[in-house]
Amino acid sequence: MCARSPLFDEEYRWPMPPTDGSTSDDLDRLPGLPPHSELIDGTLVLVGPQRLAHSLTLYVLEHGLNVAAPEDLRVRRGMTVTLGPKQRPEPDILVVEASFETDPTGSETSYPPHVVRLVAEVVSPESEERDRKRKPHLYAEAGIPHFWRVEQGDDGPAVFTYELDPSTRSYHLTGIHHQRLLLTTPFPVDIDLTRANRR
Repeated sequence: MCARSPLFDEEYRWPMPPTDGSTSDDLDRLPGLPPHSELIDGTLVLVGPQRLAHSLTLYVLEHGLNVAAPEDLRVRRGMTVTLGPKQRPEPDILVVEASFETDPTGSETSYPPHVVRLVAEVVSPESEERDRKRKPHLYAEAGIPHFWRVEQGDDGPAVFTYELDPSTRSYHLTGIHHQRLLLTTPFPVDIDLTRANRR
């Protein structure tokens, strides 16, 4: 399928997805994918531009987690988790085991779920359905022990924290945090969420 590019006087050929859907490996092979592309149920998800509130919230959470994380863990952004042949989501924030990062060139593009301790998703208007339903379900099925869902409110972000019930492979809510995120698991964390309101 060809379409006239709005920016250039040339035709752009949109890539046709495979009949059976894309696979996790395709994210590393397909040329020209925009940043933060992910794979959900065999379908490529192309994420739109980030809003300022989303970006500020991510900065505050990432900084706070980096300060608090023990030596054997690393805080990462912009990386995917390969949950299966048709599932490779990109959480907004991951906390992973440092021992997995053994390649001196840093050429890893994705993490297996067994090295991921925490995933966090900051909900935006275009990602509500994925961040509130589908992705938490996938993370829980894969056995990732901690999940945070961050909702933007009029007074700043609210962090909903969840822990995995291994017997049911589902998350249960452990708290809703406004203004201050104070936790003891997966490790001691104390984050001033009001910093996300500063412009």
